[in-house]
Amino acid sequence: MIKVTNLYKIFNQNKPNHFEALKNINLDIKQNELVLLKGISGSGKSTMLSIIASFSHPTSGSVVCDGKNIAKLPDKHASSFRSKSIGFIFQSFNLIEELTVEDNVKVPLTVCEDKDISKQTKTAMKQANIYHKKEQKIKNLSGGEKQRVAIARALVNNPNIILADEPTANLDTANSLVFIETIKELKKLGKTIIIATHDSIFDNLSFVDRYLDIIDGTIK
Repeated sequence: MIKVTNLYKIFNQNKPNHFEALKNINLDIKQNELVLLKGISGSGKSTMLSIIASFSHPTSGSVVCDGKNIAKLPDKHASSFRSKSIGFIFQSFNLIEELTVEDNVKVPLTVCEDKDISKQTKTAMKQANIYHKKEQKIKNLSGGEKQRVAIARALVNNPNIILADEPTANLDTANSLVFIETIKELKKLGKTIIIATHDSIFDNLSFVDRYLDIIDGTIK
């Protein structure tokens, strides 16, 4: 499902503030695997997710994701790839505060053709247990509710791959446990999932297939 080969990401290459964020990463993730990338802030895990989601390009190396080599995709093609294959859950939710839950969830569908937007939006909101708040504006929701909206938005395209970057960073313990149960259900649906986190609440979960430590841009 995801194959990363000899991946490097260098910021400010050949400049005084040159920084190697990722160093020779090699990684194979199978369909329906749930992988935890564990590491402190600055370890490279968020950069890794960003490249797999085609938000950014590697300096060198290849990334084959859902059957497509995405390492050097132009922005237009990268956007199309994400709309079909990737659901991304951001640390800070990245929701539009003045819009309703429903309007936020349907945003990824605006770049798709031949989609039943109403049906898919409703399905995603129900999967994330936020349908009952569909007419509420984001600014009126709690942190846990915002997280469920973010999950619904990630699911609305029925992607094969779910990526989550520090998904519990802005949640209390109770809502973090709710998130974990949601991820468990998504795995049962056959999704391939990568979660980047340093939250110990994810430690020793029985349904996680692999824990990978990322330290100073390398996977240990």
